[in-house]
Amino acid sequence: MHDLLPKAATLGAALIARNETLAVSESSSGGLVAAALLSVPGASAYVLGGAVVYTAAARATLLGIDEAAMTGLRSASEGYAQLLARTVRARHDATWGLAETGAAGPSGNRYGDAAGHTCLAVSGPVELFLTLETGSADRVANMRAFAGGLLDLLGEALADRR
Repeated sequence: MHDLLPKAATLGAALIARNETLAVSESSSGGLVAAALLSVPGASAYVLGGAVVYTAAARATLLGIDEAAMTGLRSASEGYAQLLARTVRARHDATWGLAETGAAGPSGNRYGDAAGHTCLAVSGPVELFLTLETGSADRVANMRAFAGGLLDLLGEALADRR
């Protein structure tokens, strides 16, 4: 977690300065992104909420994404990450929506993705997404890498919007 805190502090300061807000949907990072962002004093000025969306039931209950919205998508894909980011942003009326969906390990997921695979998305005035592959089966290290990757992607989106 300590490697995430400096990133979160920098992002938090930028969001406060811009008077912008965010909401987070996480899966395999298990809440580390939200925890890092909330560790910054004054986080209530920019963190509106979020959820750990680890199952289809959580997706439906917490974000209201039903099976019809999933047509043509699968979890742990860039399209799904974009849907999550857009949905969490809209549901919280936030400037930015962040999403992570992947396979932390030690094994892969049922879609054939190896451990260390995640898809990340930022939705807002700038939309970015990417697939991150760590090549590692270390669950905890992957969770930290996924969270760090999503914070980095938000930083890139904020920089693109200057």
